[in-house]
Amino acid sequence: MKLHELTYTEGSRKDRKRIGRGHGSGQGKTAGKGHKGQNARSGGGVRLGFEGGQTPLFRRLPKRGFTNINRKEYAIVNLDQLNKFEDGTVVTAELLLETGVIKKLHSGLKVLGQGQLEKKLTVKAAKFSKTAEEQIAAQGGSIEVV
Repeated sequence: MKLHELTYTEGSRKDRKRIGRGHGSGQGKTAGKGHKGQNARSGGGVRLGFEGGQTPLFRRLPKRGFTNINRKEYAIVNLDQLNKFEDGTVVTAELLLETGVIKKLHSGLKVLGQGQLEKKLTVKAAKFSKTAEEQIAAQGGSIEVV
């Protein structure tokens, strides 16, 4: 079976309702819109969230917190993910992007101390957790804050 051979199971999908196509269509005269009123007009209907004049839900709920516009998002790597590199490798954010360890480099790279590091590496990153620093140093590696 190939992608171009895939089909829907018979009866699993309804046909589109073709309105405004005369009496023989089963949707004749008013085309399923009833008689007059807001929803019968072109462009008729109410906006999303409108509740007929009652205070809408999104206005009744309390506002909480705020969004910090200066927030920095870091690409996160744990120590056990660095074991895939050879001894003596200089691990940079660019190398991690190439090898697919991280998908996107946000405001920089942060190394966290989860897992065991078994290699001697030189790691260049924007931030390190205390446990990550200790483990890298314990293996004889070095860290560089970029």
